[in-house]
Amino acid sequence: MKRPIDLTAFGLMILLCTIWGLQQSAMKLAAPAIDPMLQIGLRSVIAAGLVLGLSRLVFRDRWLPGLFLGPGLLAGGLFAVEFLLVAEGLRWTSASHMAVFLYTAPIFAAIGLHLAQPDERLAPIQWAGVGLTFAGVAAIFLLPELRGGTSPAPSMILGDLLGLAAGLAWGMTTVVIRTTRLADAPPAQTLASQLIVAGVVALGVCALTGRMQVQPGPVILANLGFQTVIVCTFSFLAWFRLLQVYPSSRLGVLSFMTPVFGVIAGALLLGERLTVDFLFGGVLVLLGMLSVQAHDMIARRPLTRRPA
Repeated sequence: MKRPIDLTAFGLMILLCTIWGLQQSAMKLAAPAIDPMLQIGLRSVIAAGLVLGLSRLVFRDRWLPGLFLGPGLLAGGLFAVEFLLVAEGLRWTSASHMAVFLYTAPIFAAIGLHLAQPDERLAPIQWAGVGLTFAGVAAIFLLPELRGGTSPAPSMILGDLLGLAAGLAWGMTTVVIRTTRLADAPPAQTLASQLIVAGVVALGVCALTGRMQVQPGPVILANLGFQTVIVCTFSFLAWFRLLQVYPSSRLGVLSFMTPVFGVIAGALLLGERLTVDFLFGGVLVLLGMLSVQAHDMIARRPLTRRPA
C-alpha cells in the first residue's frame, strides 16, 4: 500500500522539479566551453560509476540477472536517443522551448501504455487532454505566422522539433520500463543501464563528429558537478525511490512544475525572450498533460463511504 502525498513528498518534488528545470539552462550556459553532446557523454559515464558504487556498496541491491542485454539495452538506447536529441536541439532552440517540448513525454508515455497494457486505457477526458497538449504544440509553431507576427527562424523550429522528438523517446523509455522486467528491477540497475548506454553513445558521436574540444574553467567544473552528482545521480535515484513509496499518478501531476521552472530559468539565467504565442501554447501543453494525469489520480482514489 503506497502512502498518500505528504509534505515530505511535496517538498522533495519541488526540489526535484527545480533541479530538472535548471538542467537545460545549465547545458546551454556551458555550451560555449563544452559541446552539449560532450556534456551528456561525460556526465552519463561518471554518473553511471557513482550509481554502480552506491547500488553495490550502500544500497546492497540484488540486481536481476540477464537484464542489460534485453530490456536494459532497449531502455538505455531510448534514453541515449532522448539526450542526444536534447543536446542537438539546444544548439538551435532556447532552453525555455526545450523544457516545454521535452516534458511532453508523459503524453507519449500515456499513449504508449494505452496501446501496450489493457489496464492503462485512456478515458475520453484524457484523450481530450492529449488533444489539448498537441494543440498547444501546434499553437507555438503556427500562431506567430497566423497572427502576422515574426515567425521563428527555421533553425529554432528544427530545435523545437528535436525537443518534441526527445519527449517521444523519453515517453517510450517509460513504456519499456513499465512493461518489461525492468519494472521489478532495483532503481539503480535501471538507471545504470540507461546511463552506460547514453554515455557510450554520446561520447562515440562526439569522437566521430569532432566535438571533443573543451575550454577548462570553473564554469565547466560547476556544470559537470551539477549534472553528474545532482541531476543524474541524486535526482534520478530520489525520483525512483519516490515512485516506490508514493502513487505515480500523483507524483506525475506534481512533476508538471518542471517546465515552469525551466521557462523561468531560461528567462533569468540566459535572458531568453518569452513571446505571448509561446506562453499561450505552453499553458495549453501543461493543461493537457494535467488533464491526463489528474483524471488518473482521481479515478484511482479510493471511495469513502458516507456514514448512515
